Amino acid sequence: MATKALEATVRQQGAVAVIDLRGEIDSFGEEALNNAYAEAERRNPSAVLLNFAAVEYINSTGIALIVGLLARARKSARRLLTTGLSSHYVEIFTITRLADFMNIYPDEASALAQA
Repeated sequence: MATKALEATVRQQGAVAVIDLRGEIDSFGEEALNNAYAEAERRNPSAVLLNFAAVEYINSTGIALIVGLLARARKSARRLLTTGLSSHYVEIFTITRLADFMNIYPDEASALAQA
């Protein structure tokens, strides 16, 4: 099975920086994820929304990378939000307690409305 390299693009929606993720979040995606988050931070948003709608797979290393983003967000007093997670990954985020520290929304519109 070929790995689908992570692509991460940043766009602004009002006071929220949205990071659209596409592919697989694993050790190979670290640079793309960190670069996108750094770009989002430079925009000085009130919150960062991770859009997982086009993410096909997240392994344990990918979860660790997301925890790292959460730590960065908390350090700068910025909210980290998520949308587009499949029911499987909502369950994983709940089990790992990530859901205790970042809000999970069913769609981008509801995330933006609450941000």
